[in-house]
Amino acid sequence: MEIACLDLEGVLIPEIWIRFAEQTGIEELKATTRDIPDYDELMKMRLSILEKHGLGIREIQAVIAEMAPMPGARSFIDWLREHFQVVILSDTFYEFAQPFMRQLGFPTLLCHKLTVAESGHVEDYKIRQPDPKRCSVQAFHSLNYRVLAAGDSYNDTSMLSEAEAGILFKAPDNVIAEFPQFPAVDTYEALKMEFCKASERDLNP
Repeated sequence: MEIACLDLEGVLIPEIWIRFAEQTGIEELKATTRDIPDYDELMKMRLSILEKHGLGIREIQAVIAEMAPMPGARSFIDWLREHFQVVILSDTFYEFAQPFMRQLGFPTLLCHKLTVAESGHVEDYKIRQPDPKRCSVQAFHSLNYRVLAAGDSYNDTSMLSEAEAGILFKAPDNVIAEFPQFPAVDTYEALKMEFCKASERDLNP
């Protein structure tokens, strides 16, 4: 039995914080896990910037409401679900992701939660568990699943390493250079081919 695990931002949807940075003009918010591998450091920086500028969940969700999955993402995930059980393993938050899940046909999503005051101020964040992507793959292994995974950033590499097959998708050059053991592709058709190659079954892309 095989299960496919995908990152969300950068693989199926645009980077939310980058789009929010573009809308607000706050350059520091363009940093992602592609740039800062330490997720706690990255999130503390983001929350500090939001507080400094008086921005909260309502402003972020207003930007998200105007976003859509990447072109081809819905048809790719529909294809993937025909051949695998599919789980999205993301370091985003349920408060951000819901509109995208609707547009993607509500795949299973495991991510984090925000602590938000009634005023909309984002007070803190709660991760599901330390190193959640690796731990999720380990949990699927305990259920006797063979795991194939795809992601684009530093925070995906533990998931890719733990899986039977790991694939980089639309990853930046620095991540590709540091993790040459993973095949790197840039289109959904090429990603389909990598899943077909990695599967123990004879699949038609």
